[in-house]
Amino acid sequence: MSFTSPVSEDSPLGAVLDRESVSEYNITVVATDAGSPPLSSKRTFHLKVSDVNDNAPVFPHGVYNSYIAENNSPGVSIFTVTAKDTDSNQNARISYILEDSDVSGTPVSVYVSVNAESGVIHAVRSFDYEQMKQLRLVVKAQDGGSPPLSSNVTVIIFIQDQNDNAPQVLYPVQTSSSEMVPRSADVGYLVTKVVAVDVDSGQNAWLSYKLQKATDRALFEVGSQNGEIRTIRQVNDKDAVKQRLTVVVEDNGQPSRSATVNVNVAVADSFPEVLSEFTDFTHDKEYNDNLTFYLVLALAVVSFLFITCLVVIISVKIYRWRQSRILYHSNLPVIPYYPPRYADTLGTGTLQHVYNYEVCRTTDSRKSDCQFTRPCSQNVLIMDPSSTGTMQRMQNEKNILDEPDSPLEDHGVI
Repeated sequence: MSFTSPVSEDSPLGAVLDRESVSEYNITVVATDAGSPPLSSKRTFHLKVSDVNDNAPVFPHGVYNSYIAENNSPGVSIFTVTAKDTDSNQNARISYILEDSDVSGTPVSVYVSVNAESGVIHAVRSFDYEQMKQLRLVVKAQDGGSPPLSSNVTVIIFIQDQNDNAPQVLYPVQTSSSEMVPRSADVGYLVTKVVAVDVDSGQNAWLSYKLQKATDRALFEVGSQNGEIRTIRQVNDKDAVKQRLTVVVEDNGQPSRSATVNVNVAVADSFPEVLSEFTDFTHDKEYNDNLTFYLVLALAVVSFLFITCLVVIISVKIYRWRQSRILYHSNLPVIPYYPPRYADTLGTGTLQHVYNYEVCRTTDSRKSDCQFTRPCSQNVLIMDPSSTGTMQRMQNEKNILDEPDSPLEDHGVI
Protein backbone atom coordinates (compact mmCIF):
# COMPACT_ATOMS: atom_id res chain seq x y z
CA MET A 1 0.00 0.00 0.00
CA SER A 2 1.29 3.46 -0.82
CA PHE A 3 0.16 6.99 0.03
CA THR A 4 0.37 9.73 -2.53
CA SER A 5 -0.13 13.43 -2.23
CA PRO A 6 1.00 14.87 -5.50
CA VAL A 7 2.50 18.38 -5.15
CA SER A 8 3.89 19.92 -8.29
CA GLU A 9 5.46 23.28 -8.96
CA ASP A 10 2.19 24.42 -10.53
CA SER A 11 0.18 23.69 -7.39
CA PRO A 12 -0.12 26.30 -4.60
CA LEU A 13 2.05 24.20 -2.30
CA GLY A 14 4.81 24.23 -4.85
CA ALA A 15 5.40 28.00 -4.40
CA VAL A 16 6.15 30.32 -1.44
CA LEU A 17 3.08 30.68 0.70
CA ASP A 18 1.72 34.19 1.11
CA ARG A 19 -1.03 34.60 3.65
CA GLU A 20 -1.98 37.98 2.24
CA SER A 21 -2.64 36.28 -1.15
CA VAL A 22 -4.17 32.96 -0.03
CA SER A 23 -4.80 32.45 3.65
CA GLU A 24 -6.37 28.93 3.49
CA TYR A 25 -5.89 25.70 1.48
CA ASN A 26 -7.93 22.52 1.13
CA ILE A 27 -5.53 19.51 0.54
CA THR A 28 -6.84 16.09 -0.56
CA VAL A 29 -4.66 13.00 0.05
CA VAL A 30 -5.40 9.81 -1.95
CA ALA A 31 -4.12 6.35 -0.82
CA THR A 32 -4.07 3.62 -3.54
CA ASP A 33 -2.98 -0.04 -3.20
CA ALA A 34 -1.19 -2.20 -5.84
CA GLY A 35 -3.91 -4.76 -6.28
CA SER A 36 -5.78 -5.54 -9.43
CA PRO A 37 -7.99 -3.75 -9.68
CA PRO A 38 -6.37 -1.17 -7.36
CA LEU A 39 -8.39 0.18 -4.47
CA SER A 40 -8.01 3.62 -2.98
CA SER A 41 -9.34 6.04 -0.42
CA LYS A 42 -8.86 9.79 0.09
CA ARG A 43 -8.83 12.32 2.90
CA THR A 44 -9.16 16.12 2.68
CA PHE A 45 -7.25 18.45 5.03
CA HIS A 46 -8.01 22.14 5.68
CA LEU A 47 -4.78 24.20 5.88
CA LYS A 48 -4.56 27.72 7.30
CA VAL A 49 -1.46 29.83 6.63
CA SER A 50 -0.19 31.61 9.74
CA ASP A 51 0.87 35.25 9.47
CA VAL A 52 4.34 36.69 9.86
CA ASN A 53 5.09 40.44 10.03
CA ASP A 54 6.26 40.82 6.46
CA ASN A 55 4.22 43.89 5.47
CA ALA A 56 4.74 47.46 6.65
CA PRO A 57 1.84 49.92 7.12
CA VAL A 58 1.00 51.80 3.95
CA PHE A 59 -0.50 55.30 3.54
CA PRO A 60 -2.74 55.93 0.54
CA HIS A 61 -0.71 59.05 -0.32
CA GLY A 62 2.78 60.16 0.41
CA VAL A 63 1.88 63.80 1.09
CA TYR A 64 -1.25 65.36 2.58
CA ASN A 65 -2.32 69.02 2.60
CA SER A 66 -4.46 70.43 5.38
CA TYR A 67 -5.82 73.87 6.18
CA ILE A 68 -6.60 75.63 9.43
CA ALA A 69 -7.66 79.22 10.15
CA GLU A 70 -5.44 81.31 12.37
CA ASN A 71 -6.43 82.23 15.92
CA ASN A 72 -7.71 78.69 16.39
CA SER A 73 -8.45 77.22 19.78
CA PRO A 74 -5.73 74.97 21.24
CA GLY A 75 -6.69 71.30 21.01
CA VAL A 76 -8.75 71.62 17.84
CA SER A 77 -8.54 68.74 15.33
CA ILE A 78 -6.66 69.62 12.15
CA PHE A 79 -6.34 66.43 10.07
CA THR A 80 -6.45 62.63 10.34
CA VAL A 81 -3.90 60.30 8.78
CA THR A 82 -4.79 56.64 8.21
CA ALA A 83 -2.53 53.75 7.22
CA LYS A 84 -3.35 50.12 6.45
CA ASP A 85 -1.41 46.93 7.21
CA THR A 86 -2.30 43.73 5.35
CA ASP A 87 -0.94 41.58 8.15
CA SER A 88 -3.23 40.27 10.85
CA ASN A 89 -3.68 40.49 14.59
CA GLN A 90 -0.83 42.15 16.43
CA ASN A 91 1.15 42.52 13.24
CA ALA A 92 -1.58 44.77 11.85
CA ARG A 93 -1.99 46.97 14.94
CA ILE A 94 -0.80 50.44 13.92
CA SER A 95 0.50 53.24 16.14
CA TYR A 96 1.01 56.79 14.86
CA ILE A 97 4.07 58.73 15.99
CA LEU A 98 5.05 62.35 15.33
CA GLU A 99 8.60 62.40 14.04
CA ASP A 100 11.00 64.86 15.63
CA SER A 101 11.69 67.94 13.53
CA ASP A 102 12.19 71.68 13.98
CA VAL A 103 10.18 74.63 12.74
CA SER A 104 12.31 77.79 12.77
CA GLY A 105 14.39 76.32 15.58
CA THR A 106 11.34 75.22 17.61
CA PRO A 107 10.34 71.55 17.99
CA VAL A 108 7.30 70.69 15.94
CA SER A 109 5.71 69.11 19.02
CA VAL A 110 5.21 72.63 20.37
CA TYR A 111 2.68 73.28 17.63
CA VAL A 112 0.90 69.95 16.99
CA SER A 113 0.38 66.49 18.47
CA VAL A 114 -0.76 63.15 17.01
CA ASN A 115 -3.11 60.67 18.62
CA ALA A 116 -1.24 57.36 18.68
CA GLU A 117 -4.31 55.21 18.07
CA SER A 118 -6.51 57.27 15.76
CA GLY A 119 -3.93 59.30 13.86
CA VAL A 120 -5.78 62.57 14.53
CA ILE A 121 -3.51 65.62 14.43
CA HIS A 122 -4.38 68.26 17.05
CA ALA A 123 -3.21 71.85 17.39
CA VAL A 124 -1.31 72.41 20.61
CA ARG A 125 -1.40 76.19 20.38
CA SER A 126 -3.09 78.97 18.46
CA PHE A 127 -1.55 79.80 15.10
CA ASP A 128 -0.79 83.28 13.80
CA TYR A 129 -0.72 83.68 10.05
CA GLU A 130 1.51 86.74 10.27
CA GLN A 131 4.18 84.68 12.05
CA MET A 132 3.78 81.31 10.31
CA LYS A 133 2.27 80.64 6.91
CA GLN A 134 2.57 76.84 6.91
CA LEU A 135 3.76 73.93 9.03
CA ARG A 136 5.37 70.77 7.68
CA LEU A 137 5.45 67.61 9.78
CA VAL A 138 6.14 63.89 9.35
CA VAL A 139 3.95 61.16 10.87
CA LYS A 140 5.21 57.60 11.21
CA ALA A 141 2.86 54.60 11.18
CA GLN A 142 4.37 51.61 13.00
CA ASP A 143 2.85 48.16 13.41
CA GLY A 144 3.00 45.91 16.45
CA GLY A 145 5.01 43.08 14.93
CA SER A 146 8.40 41.84 16.00
CA PRO A 147 10.44 43.40 14.68
CA PRO A 148 8.06 46.34 13.98
CA LEU A 149 7.73 47.74 10.49
CA SER A 150 6.87 51.35 9.70
CA SER A 151 6.33 53.92 6.99
CA ASN A 152 6.15 57.73 6.96
CA VAL A 153 3.84 60.34 5.51
CA THR A 154 4.32 64.11 5.17
CA VAL A 155 1.55 66.48 6.23
CA ILE A 156 1.68 70.16 5.23
CA ILE A 157 -0.63 72.39 7.27
CA PHE A 158 -1.47 75.69 5.59
CA ILE A 159 -2.55 78.43 7.99
CA GLN A 160 -5.35 80.56 6.60
CA ASP A 161 -5.46 84.27 7.25
CA GLN A 162 -8.19 85.96 9.27
CA ASN A 163 -8.89 89.68 9.33
CA ASP A 164 -7.36 90.22 12.74
CA ASN A 165 -5.16 93.22 11.94
CA ALA A 166 -6.24 96.77 11.27
CA PRO A 167 -4.47 98.85 8.63
CA GLN A 168 -1.36 100.73 9.74
CA VAL A 169 -0.77 104.25 8.48
CA LEU A 170 2.84 104.85 7.48
CA TYR A 171 2.43 108.39 6.18
CA PRO A 172 1.71 111.04 7.22
CA VAL A 173 3.22 110.50 10.66
CA GLN A 174 1.05 111.87 13.46
CA THR A 175 3.32 114.75 14.48
CA SER A 176 3.19 118.48 14.19
CA SER A 177 4.05 118.38 10.49
CA SER A 178 1.60 119.71 7.95
CA GLU A 179 1.14 120.03 4.21
CA MET A 180 1.10 123.35 2.41
CA VAL A 181 -1.14 124.28 -0.49
CA PRO A 182 -0.50 127.56 -2.32
CA ARG A 183 -3.45 129.80 -2.94
CA SER A 184 -2.67 129.60 -6.63
CA ALA A 185 -3.26 125.82 -6.67
CA ASP A 186 -5.49 124.68 -9.46
CA VAL A 187 -8.09 121.87 -9.54
CA GLY A 188 -6.54 118.46 -9.00
CA TYR A 189 -3.51 119.76 -7.11
CA LEU A 190 -1.83 116.88 -5.25
CA VAL A 191 -1.66 117.84 -1.56
CA THR A 192 -0.24 114.61 -0.16
CA LYS A 193 -0.74 110.86 -0.21
CA VAL A 194 -1.85 108.66 2.66
CA VAL A 195 0.24 105.49 2.72
CA ALA A 196 -1.01 102.50 4.72
CA VAL A 197 -0.37 98.76 4.85
CA ASP A 198 -2.20 95.74 6.23
CA VAL A 199 -0.21 92.72 7.35
CA ASP A 200 -3.13 90.42 6.54
CA SER A 201 -3.33 88.78 3.12
CA GLY A 202 -5.79 88.46 0.28
CA GLN A 203 -8.87 90.59 0.42
CA ASN A 204 -8.19 91.25 4.08
CA ALA A 205 -5.28 93.42 2.92
CA TRP A 206 -7.17 95.33 0.21
CA LEU A 207 -7.38 98.93 1.42
CA SER A 208 -9.75 101.72 0.55
CA TYR A 209 -9.58 105.38 1.55
CA LYS A 210 -12.32 107.87 2.24
CA LEU A 211 -12.61 111.37 3.68
CA GLN A 212 -14.42 111.23 7.00
CA LYS A 213 -14.21 114.87 8.15
CA ALA A 214 -12.83 118.05 6.69
CA THR A 215 -12.79 121.72 7.50
CA ASP A 216 -14.00 122.37 3.96
CA ARG A 217 -15.35 119.29 2.19
CA ALA A 218 -15.79 121.25 -1.02
CA LEU A 219 -12.05 121.82 -1.29
CA PHE A 220 -10.46 118.36 -0.95
CA GLU A 221 -11.10 114.77 -1.94
CA VAL A 222 -9.31 111.44 -1.29
CA GLY A 223 -8.71 108.76 -3.90
CA SER A 224 -10.50 105.63 -2.76
CA GLN A 225 -7.82 103.28 -4.08
CA ASN A 226 -4.55 105.21 -3.88
CA GLY A 227 -5.11 107.54 -0.88
CA GLU A 228 -4.12 110.67 -2.81
CA ILE A 229 -5.51 113.93 -1.42
CA ARG A 230 -6.24 116.45 -4.16
CA THR A 231 -8.09 119.73 -4.52
CA ILE A 232 -11.42 119.59 -6.29
CA ARG A 233 -11.76 123.32 -6.96
CA GLN A 234 -9.67 126.41 -7.32
CA VAL A 235 -8.23 127.74 -4.05
CA ASN A 236 -9.24 131.32 -3.30
CA ASP A 237 -8.46 133.97 -0.71
CA LYS A 238 -11.57 133.19 1.32
CA ASP A 239 -10.38 129.71 2.22
CA ALA A 240 -9.15 129.37 5.79
CA VAL A 241 -5.44 128.98 6.35
CA LYS A 242 -5.86 126.06 8.73
CA GLN A 243 -7.49 122.99 7.23
CA ARG A 244 -7.81 119.62 8.96
CA LEU A 245 -8.75 116.43 7.15
CA THR A 246 -9.60 113.10 8.74
CA VAL A 247 -9.02 110.16 6.42
CA VAL A 248 -10.29 106.64 7.15
CA VAL A 249 -8.33 103.65 5.85
CA GLU A 250 -10.49 100.51 5.72
CA ASP A 251 -9.66 96.95 4.68
CA ASN A 252 -11.92 94.53 2.79
CA GLY A 253 -12.19 91.85 5.49
CA GLN A 254 -15.31 90.55 7.14
CA PRO A 255 -15.84 92.30 9.44
CA SER A 256 -13.74 95.14 8.14
CA ARG A 257 -11.15 96.95 10.24
CA SER A 258 -10.07 100.54 9.86
CA ALA A 259 -7.63 103.21 10.97
CA THR A 260 -7.85 106.99 10.89
CA VAL A 261 -5.25 109.66 10.25
CA ASN A 262 -5.46 113.42 10.63
CA VAL A 263 -3.85 115.55 7.93
CA ASN A 264 -3.11 119.21 8.66
CA VAL A 265 -3.15 121.38 5.57
CA ALA A 266 -2.08 125.01 5.38
CA VAL A 267 -3.52 127.12 2.60
CA ALA A 268 -0.87 129.82 2.21
CA ASP A 269 1.78 131.09 -0.13
CA SER A 270 4.58 131.50 2.43
CA PHE A 271 5.81 129.66 5.46
CA PRO A 272 5.77 132.63 7.93
CA GLU A 273 2.07 133.02 7.24
CA VAL A 274 1.54 129.44 8.33
CA LEU A 275 3.84 129.40 11.35
CA SER A 276 1.78 131.57 13.65
CA GLU A 277 -1.44 129.80 12.74
CA PHE A 278 -0.21 126.27 13.19
CA THR A 279 1.61 126.93 16.46
CA ASP A 280 -1.75 127.22 18.16
CA PHE A 281 -3.33 124.66 15.86
CA THR A 282 -1.01 121.84 16.89
CA HIS A 283 -1.58 122.51 20.58
CA ASP A 284 -5.37 122.45 20.41
CA LYS A 285 -5.56 118.69 20.72
CA GLU A 286 -3.09 118.58 23.62
CA TYR A 287 -4.98 121.32 25.44
CA ASN A 288 -8.30 119.55 24.97
CA ASP A 289 -6.84 116.26 26.16
CA ASN A 290 -5.38 117.87 29.29
CA LEU A 291 -8.62 119.70 30.01
CA THR A 292 -10.62 116.50 29.73
CA PHE A 293 -8.21 114.69 32.02
CA TYR A 294 -8.41 117.33 34.75
CA LEU A 295 -12.19 117.53 34.52
CA VAL A 296 -12.49 113.79 34.96
CA LEU A 297 -10.00 113.86 37.84
CA ALA A 298 -11.88 116.67 39.61
CA LEU A 299 -15.18 114.85 39.17
CA ALA A 300 -13.67 111.69 40.66
CA VAL A 301 -12.28 113.57 43.70
CA VAL A 302 -15.55 115.37 44.37
CA SER A 303 -17.49 112.13 44.08
CA PHE A 304 -15.12 110.40 46.48
CA LEU A 305 -15.40 113.19 49.09
CA PHE A 306 -19.17 113.24 48.80
CA ILE A 307 -19.47 109.49 49.30
CA THR A 308 -17.03 109.62 52.24
CA CYS A 309 -18.99 112.39 53.98
CA LEU A 310 -22.23 110.56 53.37
CA VAL A 311 -20.86 107.37 54.91
CA VAL A 312 -19.54 109.27 57.95
CA ILE A 313 -22.86 111.04 58.54
CA ILE A 314 -24.81 107.82 58.28
CA SER A 315 -22.39 106.07 60.65
CA VAL A 316 -22.75 108.84 63.27
CA LYS A 317 -26.54 108.76 62.99
CA ILE A 318 -26.59 105.01 63.44
CA TYR A 319 -24.22 105.22 66.44
CA ARG A 320 -26.36 107.87 68.20
CA TRP A 321 -29.52 105.93 67.51
CA ARG A 322 -28.03 102.77 69.02
CA GLN A 323 -26.86 104.68 72.12
CA SER A 324 -30.29 106.18 72.63
CA ARG A 325 -31.89 102.74 72.36
CA ILE A 326 -29.49 101.36 74.95
CA LEU A 327 -30.31 104.17 77.41
CA TYR A 328 -34.03 103.86 76.74
CA HIS A 329 -34.13 100.20 77.74
CA SER A 330 -31.98 100.65 80.88
CA ASN A 331 -33.42 101.06 84.44
CA LEU A 332 -30.89 103.32 86.21
CA PRO A 333 -31.99 104.70 89.62
CA VAL A 334 -31.89 108.39 90.63
CA ILE A 335 -28.86 108.87 92.86
CA PRO A 336 -28.52 112.14 94.83
CA TYR A 337 -25.07 113.55 95.40
CA TYR A 338 -24.17 115.82 98.27
CA PRO A 339 -20.94 117.71 97.68
CA PRO A 340 -18.85 118.50 100.78
CA ARG A 341 -17.85 121.88 102.23
CA TYR A 342 -20.96 123.73 101.16
CA ALA A 343 -23.25 123.62 104.21
CA ASP A 344 -23.96 125.96 107.22
CA THR A 345 -23.75 123.99 110.44
CA LEU A 346 -24.93 126.72 112.90
CA GLY A 347 -27.44 128.58 110.75
CA THR A 348 -25.64 131.89 111.24
CA GLY A 349 -25.76 132.84 107.59
CA THR A 350 -22.05 132.78 106.95
CA LEU A 351 -22.65 130.42 104.08
CA GLN A 352 -25.43 130.44 101.55
CA HIS A 353 -28.31 128.13 102.36
CA VAL A 354 -27.92 126.24 99.15
CA TYR A 355 -28.09 122.56 98.51
CA ASN A 356 -26.30 121.28 95.46
CA TYR A 357 -27.53 118.01 93.99
CA GLU A 358 -26.43 116.01 91.04
CA VAL A 359 -29.23 113.81 89.74
CA CYS A 360 -28.94 110.98 87.25
CA ARG A 361 -32.16 110.20 85.44
CA THR A 362 -33.09 107.57 82.87
CA THR A 363 -34.84 107.95 79.55
CA ASP A 364 -37.94 106.48 81.19
CA SER A 365 -38.35 109.64 83.26
CA ARG A 366 -41.28 111.74 82.29
CA LYS A 367 -40.03 115.04 83.79
CA SER A 368 -37.05 116.97 82.66
CA ASP A 369 -36.70 119.45 85.55
CA CYS A 370 -34.40 118.77 88.45
CA GLN A 371 -35.88 119.54 91.89
CA PHE A 372 -33.94 121.03 94.79
CA THR A 373 -34.93 121.93 98.33
CA ARG A 374 -35.43 125.52 99.38
CA PRO A 375 -33.08 126.96 102.06
CA CYS A 376 -34.28 126.23 105.59
CA SER A 377 -32.59 126.23 108.97
CA GLN A 378 -33.80 122.73 109.59
CA ASN A 379 -32.52 121.35 106.33
CA VAL A 380 -28.76 121.43 106.65
CA LEU A 381 -25.92 119.14 105.97
CA ILE A 382 -23.32 119.06 108.67
CA MET A 383 -19.78 118.39 107.69
CA ASP A 384 -17.08 117.69 110.23
CA PRO A 385 -14.22 120.18 110.48
CA SER A 386 -11.78 117.81 108.88
CA SER A 387 -13.97 117.74 105.76
CA THR A 388 -13.78 113.98 105.71
CA GLY A 389 -17.41 113.14 105.87
CA THR A 390 -20.99 114.43 106.18
CA MET A 391 -24.03 113.41 108.13
CA GLN A 392 -27.63 113.95 107.41
CA ARG A 393 -29.67 115.79 110.02
CA MET A 394 -32.77 116.32 108.05
CA GLN A 395 -35.06 113.39 108.89
CA ASN A 396 -37.39 113.86 105.97
CA GLU A 397 -34.66 114.52 103.32
CA LYS A 398 -35.53 111.34 101.46
CA ASN A 399 -39.20 112.27 101.36
CA ILE A 400 -38.37 115.65 99.80
CA LEU A 401 -36.41 114.00 97.02
CA ASP A 402 -39.05 111.40 96.35
CA GLU A 403 -41.96 113.84 96.00
CA PRO A 404 -42.28 114.84 92.33
CA ASP A 405 -44.57 117.81 93.01
CA SER A 406 -42.60 119.33 95.86
CA PRO A 407 -42.45 123.15 95.86
CA LEU A 408 -38.71 123.01 96.36
CA GLU A 409 -38.19 123.08 92.65
CA ASP A 410 -38.91 126.82 92.67
CA HIS A 411 -35.61 127.49 94.44
CA GLY A 412 -33.35 124.92 92.77
CA VAL A 413 -29.82 125.97 91.90
CA ILE A 414 -27.66 124.18 89.41
